Amino acid sequence: MAHTNESVVSEFVLLGLSNSRELQIFFFAIFSVVYVTSVLGNVLIIIIISFDSRLNSPMYFLLSNLSFIDICQSNFATPKMLVDFFVEHKTISFEGCMAQIFLLHSFVGSEMMLLVAMAYDRFIAICKPLHYGTIMNQRLCIIFVSISWAVGILHSVSHLAFTVDLPFCGPNEVDSFFCDLPLVIELACMDTYEMEIMTLTNSGLISLSCFLALIISYTIILISVRRRSSSGSSKALSTLTAHITVVILFFGPCIYFYIWPFSRLSVDKFLSVFYTVCTPLLNPIIYSLRNADVKSAMWKLRNRHVNSWKN
Repeated sequence: MAHTNESVVSEFVLLGLSNSRELQIFFFAIFSVVYVTSVLGNVLIIIIISFDSRLNSPMYFLLSNLSFIDICQSNFATPKMLVDFFVEHKTISFEGCMAQIFLLHSFVGSEMMLLVAMAYDRFIAICKPLHYGTIMNQRLCIIFVSISWAVGILHSVSHLAFTVDLPFCGPNEVDSFFCDLPLVIELACMDTYEMEIMTLTNSGLISLSCFLALIISYTIILISVRRRSSSGSSKALSTLTAHITVVILFFGPCIYFYIWPFSRLSVDKFLSVFYTVCTPLLNPIIYSLRNADVKSAMWKLRNRHVNSWKN
């Protein structure tokens, strides 16, 4: 079959989560709450870190950038999914579909690298505390964030460069609520085996390498913390627990998808919901509820506004 640069398919049909009207209304109610909570929660974290001088440290600078990525991830597909619950024929243009693929992999790739940077920050803070202020300066933090975005965008472009030129000439139904790369590739009018292997290699390698780097880092840190017996170590352990929880919940579904990327099960669609809709909520919940400094800053900000209203 001749390969053409122009796709015959101009739009894709998203099959969504369910055909049941009652379930769609239920999903709308649940995911609307999750979406609003995750966006507002992450915005609140950024505001608190920006305005509280006690949180002027590399760890919280990286955390605020993680919140920004989560806000972006909340908005790449969830608003359309919420609208589509009330639309019988759920469609997305070819350009919109490619944009979703690009944005998802950009945000996910950036978040992976940023989590590695946060692990490095904790490693220096706990294992080399006397050199922390010298090593983890503002310049290094900005470099970490820049590298995170650069890797995420390059990772996404490497996918999109091959996907956008695939010949789509027949079926156009995507069995999901957004354009998931493996599902879109399957619709191409050609043998996509090599493309599937390339996708598995690209996303699988970055996911597994970041995950292994994080596991090794946190293992070394936990060993170091266990050797101490102080209140500072207890606080460090609490922070580490929050970080490790985010890592496991973030990388779990991601690695699963790219171990069996083209063998879809019915549960995959709901794991996609957790990965794209619920994951951005983890940041404000885990870091706010387990971090005493963030909770203290939150109450301080609240009391300041309450007092200003009273006056």
